[in-house]
Amino acid sequence: MSIEIEFAHSTVLISGGSSGIGLGIARCFLEAGATVHVTGTRSSAADYEHATELEGIHYHSLDVRDEASTAALIESLDALDVLVCCAGSVAYGRKEYTLETFKEIIDINLNGVMNLCTASHDKLKQSEQSSVVVIGSTSSFIATPGQPAYSSSKGALVTLTKSLASAWARDGIRVNGIAPGFVATKLTERSRSDEGIYEASLQRIPLKRWGEAAEIGNATLFMASPLASYVTGQMLLVDGGITLM
Repeated sequence: MSIEIEFAHSTVLISGGSSGIGLGIARCFLEAGATVHVTGTRSSAADYEHATELEGIHYHSLDVRDEASTAALIESLDALDVLVCCAGSVAYGRKEYTLETFKEIIDINLNGVMNLCTASHDKLKQSEQSSVVVIGSTSSFIATPGQPAYSSSKGALVTLTKSLASAWARDGIRVNGIAPGFVATKLTERSRSDEGIYEASLQRIPLKRWGEAAEIGNATLFMASPLASYVTGQMLLVDGGITLM
C-alpha cells in the first residue's frame, strides 16, 4: 500500500515559521494542502521583506515565552493536528558566555518549546493523527564552539522530545524532532558570508553543500505524516552527513 504525504484536512502551527527554516517548512505544508499558521516576532506579515512568501499562510505575532499569549493563540484555532516548534535564537561574538544572554537563549529555545507543547496538548489530543515535530540541530549532538547556550538548548530538546513522546503516546500524540545541519537562512547568513567559515564548513560535509529550508520541510512532512505512524521519540539528523565526520 502506498501513502502520499498530503495534509488537505490538517491544521498546522509552526512557531518561528515567518522566515528561514520555519518558512521553508510552512511552504511545504501549504503545498501539501494544509491550513498553515505561523508565528513570528513582528506585528504583521507585511512587516517582513519577503511578505509575498507568506501569502496563503495565517500569521500570528507571538513571543513563545509568553504563556498567556501562547494559550490564547492555541485556543483561537478551530483545530490543531500538527505542531512544529521551530522558533529559536542564537547569539554570536561569544555573547552566550554571559549569564544574561545564556538565560535568554535557553528561555527561547527550550522553555519556549515546552510552553508551546503543553499549551497545545489538549487540542492535539482531539486530533486523529496528531504530531509534534521539534526542530533541533546538529548542535543537539555535537559541540558548537562559542555558542554554549544554543548547544545546551538544542541538546536538551533531544531528551525533551523523548520525554514528551513517552508521556503523550497514550494520548495518540507522536513527538519527534528534526536536527538540521548547515542550512542557508537569514540566521546563518553571518557564517555563509564569511568565506573562511563557509569553505571550512563544506570540508566537513560529505555531500559538499549546505541544505535548503525546503529539504528540512520535506523531512518534517515525513515525520508528521502517516508514513511515520510508528515513529515517536526520535530526533532525525538531516545534515548532509556532517555528524558522520
